[in-house]
Amino acid sequence: MSTVRASRKIERAGVNALRALLEDHEHIVQEIDGGNDHGEDMIVNFTRAGKRTPYWIAIQVKSGKKYKRVNGYAVPVDDHFDEWRQSRIPILGVVYDMKKRELFWVNLTEQLKSVEESPGWVQVANSSLLNSETIEQFFTEVANYAGEERMRIRATTDEEALSEAIRARRGLDPATAPNPLFEELANIALKYEDRLKAISRNLAAALPMMFLIMLMMWVWPYQIRFVEGSSDMPAWLWVSNLYLFMFTMSIVIFFELRVGRFPIETGKWLWMIAANFFWLPVIDADGDSGWWGTFWITAGALVPSFGHKVLIVTFIRFAMDRVRKRREMEMA
Repeated sequence: MSTVRASRKIERAGVNALRALLEDHEHIVQEIDGGNDHGEDMIVNFTRAGKRTPYWIAIQVKSGKKYKRVNGYAVPVDDHFDEWRQSRIPILGVVYDMKKRELFWVNLTEQLKSVEESPGWVQVANSSLLNSETIEQFFTEVANYAGEERMRIRATTDEEALSEAIRARRGLDPATAPNPLFEELANIALKYEDRLKAISRNLAAALPMMFLIMLMMWVWPYQIRFVEGSSDMPAWLWVSNLYLFMFTMSIVIFFELRVGRFPIETGKWLWMIAANFFWLPVIDADGDSGWWGTFWITAGALVPSFGHKVLIVTFIRFAMDRVRKRREMEMA
């Protein structure tokens, strides 16, 4: 049969005393299995007025005479120097004096950040007593430190927050280490994430319209010259009528894309009309007063006239069909 180590009772005495104190003051304690192998025994989430705060800490607990010193106590660093000083949540050391039945604490992360090499041990002052009378001051000091060092953890659920805290105690993660240049912008983006996603979807749906507008602006002077060289009608009226029709089609496509429908046929007609009426003035910029120019001028007048009517009637019918389906579903 396996035996229980004699030192286990001593080790558990400190963990149990600290856990009891923290839970008596409504802080959330999560013990770490095999904590001594990783350098911490528990992860704690501070609470305030019964609500979880974004402040998390990891604690290494030590009990026994070997951690007593002449002027206080000490916590061994061992091979945790880099992990503790680079941790993204404060790592605390707590020593339990079994004879006095008292707890004493030190901020290991803060102490180790001030040195370049491992000191071997971190001193714990006699004045750093942790009990029911000092726990408010303990919370304030650690929370202020975490806030100044940007060590807050925010998550939508307790499970996510605990997972993030466990990852954070392992030190700086290159994949999630903060970039101060963009951190505040990221916080703003996360605050308005849903709204930004909606704007992004609208911009994606508007891309065809924006491209068409840019193309219209570029081709406008060529259109005017072509009409003036092919007909006596007011050039601006002919071009405006054609542009209005294409712009109406692009608006229809935009609103269809916004709701997740893809008006393929409308898109095909739009680009076919744009391709025919945009390339011709560029190729034949001065127009043609013969049958060729007359044909295109006539087509440019008739297509928007009939096209507007067909477009409006077609999409009204589509809308009527959708309304009927919704009514049928409501009645079913």
